[in-house]
Amino acid sequence: MVDLPENLYPEFDRMLARGDKEALLRQRGIVLWLYGLSGSGKSTLANALERRLHREGFCANILDGDNIRTGLNSDLGFSDDDRTENIRRIAEVAKLFLNAGIVTITAFITPGEALRQTARDIVGVDDFVEVFVKCSFQKCAERDTKGLYAKALSGKLKNFTGRDSNFEEPDSPDLILDSEYDSIETCLEKVYLHILPKIRVT
Repeated sequence: MVDLPENLYPEFDRMLARGDKEALLRQRGIVLWLYGLSGSGKSTLANALERRLHREGFCANILDGDNIRTGLNSDLGFSDDDRTENIRRIAEVAKLFLNAGIVTITAFITPGEALRQTARDIVGVDDFVEVFVKCSFQKCAERDTKGLYAKALSGKLKNFTGRDSNFEEPDSPDLILDSEYDSIETCLEKVYLHILPKIRVT
């Protein structure tokens, strides 16, 4: 826990409660943390899920890695310290959306278990749904939708996750989506059915 400067006086207790906002939206907020290698399908899945939830009357919002790094986190690079700060900031933003009762979908590589634990601790274990979008480096390199793998393999892109920088596969995520072998439609159905009982108010 960071010690607050003497001139800061947080007053969260005076704000409208999260439950009041969820009652207005007729849903429960969660943070769905999608992670995996670049090109594994995280952003594609996040966009498909947001649209499905919207069609079915849920209020959802996406926090996407590339979008955040061009705005809020544009000052960060890809060193270990910067990756940690990137995830810390995102988790804090996700928690703000969560407290507004919104189904918050994040899509970040989040390569290490320590980073995932940081996000989980900030958000809170009861509201954090960890989803590993599994796809091999080789398959992601074949897809190379952004041209990043070609740059990394030619040495033009340093600290690339899965090549120069390690990616730790998880031991026990809440859900694994195998995007190497399953279609986006299959992955979407799996994650939708997994979170529906958590967000639906009966």
